Amino acid sequence: MARCLELARKGAGRVSPNPLVGSVIVSPAGEVVAEGWHKKLGGPHGEAEAMAAVGGSAPGCTLYVNLEPCKHTGKRRTEPCAPKVLAADISRLVIGGNDPIPGHGGGAAWLARRGVRVTRNVLRDECAELNRTFFTWAREHRPYTVLKAAATLDGRVATAGGESQWITGTAARRDGHALRGELDAILVGIGTVLADDPRLTARGRGRDPVRVVLDSQLRTPRKARLLPAASRSKARVIIATTASAPAARERALVRAGAEVWRLGRRRRVDLAALVERLAAEEVASLLVEGGGEVHRGFLDAGLVDEVRLYLAPTAVGGGPGWIGGRGVAALADAWRFRFIGEPRRLGDDLALTLRPRRPGRRR
Repeated sequence: MARCLELARKGAGRVSPNPLVGSVIVSPAGEVVAEGWHKKLGGPHGEAEAMAAVGGSAPGCTLYVNLEPCKHTGKRRTEPCAPKVLAADISRLVIGGNDPIPGHGGGAAWLARRGVRVTRNVLRDECAELNRTFFTWAREHRPYTVLKAAATLDGRVATAGGESQWITGTAARRDGHALRGELDAILVGIGTVLADDPRLTARGRGRDPVRVVLDSQLRTPRKARLLPAASRSKARVIIATTASAPAARERALVRAGAEVWRLGRRRRVDLAALVERLAAEEVASLLVEGGGEVHRGFLDAGLVDEVRLYLAPTAVGGGPGWIGGRGVAALADAWRFRFIGEPRRLGDDLALTLRPRRPGRRR
């Protein structure tokens, strides 16, 4: 199963919203006879790749796969895997977990009813961790959401004078661009667009994500570099706004190639409605690059699953923090996180991964 996970990781950034799946076929003598993984969206799944490598026939063999074989035909008309497993004369199936989507799962039980011996939940936690993005999207109907910030040791994302380029070094910035290539969409606020005029691309370190801007009054300039009319990237651009935004500005942005979504009647975009609509558009993961007010909004809404924090060995003694707003009055009201893994050195900087202790709550 550990080998299945290694193989599955090769599909990162290429198969969403499908899960990462790797598969190994082992002979009755204990020899590995085939391997496979899900390589691209719409392509064969991991177990189908492995069975194709043995010509679709593996009598008496054991099939290892980190997620149970599907038994449905998806939107892209990929043939279900469970019947292929049965046709290959596999005698035993070993899985790491079940598919949580109603109508998709049940492949393991289907095979068990037809005489295949099934062993479940092998390396269950590791398998669930690998596909945490898929499970969040499938179960909660929203993207797995990662906040990302580059900050000084005192938590500032810019100086008091507004200077922010560059707080971290080249290695940290490259790592952040690679993260963009792994996730489905990237989101910033209108303040970031007006201050930095970013492209929001992966800089060649993976496919460009869908680009989303929170812009309650449609102040995005018509010549902004992220808009399709001014960008070489073919990735979608979505401007999330409110019902009160001027219609003339919407028409101008649509002419520049953007999609405009009106979500919320007040002065702020309805974040819950936004992530629900993104999920319905098969955006399974979202990178939020702030600034601080946007980060605060996602934290307050309980929509944060992970934080990626790049810390530079500098301090500026003022300026905005990576979480905006007035702050809390008591420690009991603080957001609390737990560290995931070890800090990574990226040149002179540190990369930290954290997750909220209780998603949706501060304590």
